[in-house]
Amino acid sequence: MTNCQEYNCYNSAMKYILLIFALLFTSCSTKNYEITKTKIITIKSPKIKFSDVGYVRSSKNKIELELFIAGKSIQTFTLNHVICTNSGCMSKGAFNEEYLNKNYPLDILQNIILSQPIYGGKNIQKKDGGFEQVIAESGVEITYRVDLNGVYFKDKKNSIIFQIKDLNER
Repeated sequence: MTNCQEYNCYNSAMKYILLIFALLFTSCSTKNYEITKTKIITIKSPKIKFSDVGYVRSSKNKIELELFIAGKSIQTFTLNHVICTNSGCMSKGAFNEEYLNKNYPLDILQNIILSQPIYGGKNIQKKDGGFEQVIAESGVEITYRVDLNGVYFKDKKNSIIFQIKDLNER
């Protein structure tokens, strides 16, 4: 009878351990974003050429940009202390070098996605409903505009364009 009781105790312990692991892994894989917005996104860079619908999701610690073509997700960029793509994760500096330009500040992508000033607010000119920055230095020639119509970023020297508009602005 002792063996049977030990067996039942073992099964009960295993059930609790499996339950704990299931809860732990499900809670880690759940994506809880405070804000989700559907946008028209245009990106032209040496490695990305895209213009269609996308989702911008954000929370306190994470930003996600998911790109779609004909209703099918083709690329996801997740930004926190690193930037992850469908191919894997890399530092922000490595991402800038591979996808954008190595001269850009580390936080440029998240600032563009969140409509925040770039380059620490350098040369910022407040406008009705937003601002504009023109930056010409160290291998870049940038016009960056945030207004009620969305976000427009163009680096003329490096042929890089980001444009983010609300879906109903098209």
